[in-house]
Amino acid sequence: MDILRITRTYKTARRLQHIVNVFLKHGFGKIIDQIYLGRYIPFRKRLKAFSQWPAVKGPSVPERLRMAFAELGPSFIKLGQLLSSRPDLITTRYADEFKKLQDEVPPFPADVAKQIIEAEIGLPLDKIFSDFQEKPVAAASIAQVHNATLLDGNNVIVKVQRPDIREQIEMDIDIMSTIARLMEKHISESRFFNPTGIVHEFQKTVRKELDFTEEARNACHFRRNFQDNPDIYIPKVYPEFLTEKVLVMERIEGVRIDDIEGIEALGLDRRKLAKIGVDAYFKMILEDGFFHADPHPGNIFAMPTGQVGFMDFGIVGRVSDEMKEAMANTFIALINKDFDKLIDQYIELGLVSEEVDLDVFRREFKEDLRDFLEPLYGVTLKEINFAEYLNTIVHLAMKHNMKIPSALLLINKAMLILENLGVQLDPNFDFIAAAEPYASKLIRKKISPQKIYADLSRNLSEAGDFIVLFPRQMKKIIRKILKDDLHVKLTHTGFEQFIRDMDRSSNRIAFAMIISAILLSSAIMHATGVGPTIYGMSILGFVAFGVASLLGIWLIISIIRSGRL
Repeated sequence: MDILRITRTYKTARRLQHIVNVFLKHGFGKIIDQIYLGRYIPFRKRLKAFSQWPAVKGPSVPERLRMAFAELGPSFIKLGQLLSSRPDLITTRYADEFKKLQDEVPPFPADVAKQIIEAEIGLPLDKIFSDFQEKPVAAASIAQVHNATLLDGNNVIVKVQRPDIREQIEMDIDIMSTIARLMEKHISESRFFNPTGIVHEFQKTVRKELDFTEEARNACHFRRNFQDNPDIYIPKVYPEFLTEKVLVMERIEGVRIDDIEGIEALGLDRRKLAKIGVDAYFKMILEDGFFHADPHPGNIFAMPTGQVGFMDFGIVGRVSDEMKEAMANTFIALINKDFDKLIDQYIELGLVSEEVDLDVFRREFKEDLRDFLEPLYGVTLKEINFAEYLNTIVHLAMKHNMKIPSALLLINKAMLILENLGVQLDPNFDFIAAAEPYASKLIRKKISPQKIYADLSRNLSEAGDFIVLFPRQMKKIIRKILKDDLHVKLTHTGFEQFIRDMDRSSNRIAFAMIISAILLSSAIMHATGVGPTIYGMSILGFVAFGVASLLGIWLIISIIRSGRL
């Protein structure tokens, strides 16, 4: 039914066939066969793929998957970029490989961009801009950017969405969702990676990127948060020229934050720039709870005024008050060498699954933490690599199968990029010293009388609700027991897979019995000379033998390809 749903149009069916053929080309024929999408592969290609199975020489599996994503275009490139920040879901090998995916997409014609702008804004181009540069300054998988000048003389950038990109991505999301469900249904090992969850997270992220009004709201949010900070510049958005497909924003004059020669040519203080940029991120994460989640050097500029400017607000992260409090508790536990408290905080941040034995987890995780953290005590703050520390903590959580919140991984990614930029600008940059004021503020807020009073009030309210509701709930339970109306719901873990395996096995046995019966009938026909004969042998016997042989080969191939001999 899933396959019928996504192939209801010719265009979607053609796209699915193309996706299947690309994965086959890169050596994923076995998986295609396991999820029953082999029907979209021409018979000749299937035979060729089968002759090469099971060994696929050349690049590793992560490399081949990355090449397949690159060939399949914008949707899969974006999916790979999202997965590159989720090593907890796909393992570090795959995440590191997906980091190589780039939006290397040729620009679309300037005439098309002009038509989109005029159609979206409802005005001729010369009624909006006094100058519009046809050559784009950047082209990515979703949009491209042109420099322009408004009629009032202000310099701006114009972000224009690619034609028909929304339809293509929506179609690919539909196909991805179906493939994910088929993988979970037919390949039990894939459930560890939660394919449907990955596609769902990708769907939420990419749909926000497709709506430029969302990016404009993010820019305005950052502009408000930094309105009193003279060192940070957030460009102005022009709401009168804003639609889902067109975004006009003030142009930042300056050089990329990693352009050391350009920064020195402007006569700017590199050490000051490093401090301004990192301070801005600690404020976003530890104070505002709203941060720029894509801080690569192309999105951060050093301006001639000495300010640091930010661009591209399509991807943002949010930090809840609970997570900020857990971070404060982490700093306190780290300072006090309280490893048990530290583990409690990582459990709160990482959410240990129900299947984990907590006693074993605490013992093993505590040993790993002690081995990693003990050497840090007794050294100066300047000697601690904060980003490496955070990265190691995340990998420790992955090792112990903790489900890490996406916000924490975005923070980890941002911190690693920022520390690298900080060191480029100032080799003696002290990351921990920059974080210390914000961490101290978090800790002071946690132990403030107002916070303690608020927590106490909330706990008393919850306790009061429990005292009121508990007798009522117990009365309902006792009434059901007395009426013999108490139902217990049991969930059989893996039972559906067991039933599917039993069905598959019984079907193969029945199929083999049919083949055996046809072979036996063929032998009888040859022995008795039933029907027309040639050289004394039954023609019907020959036909029956041929049919049985083909069915037998088909059965053997399906068993071998399933990987379960």
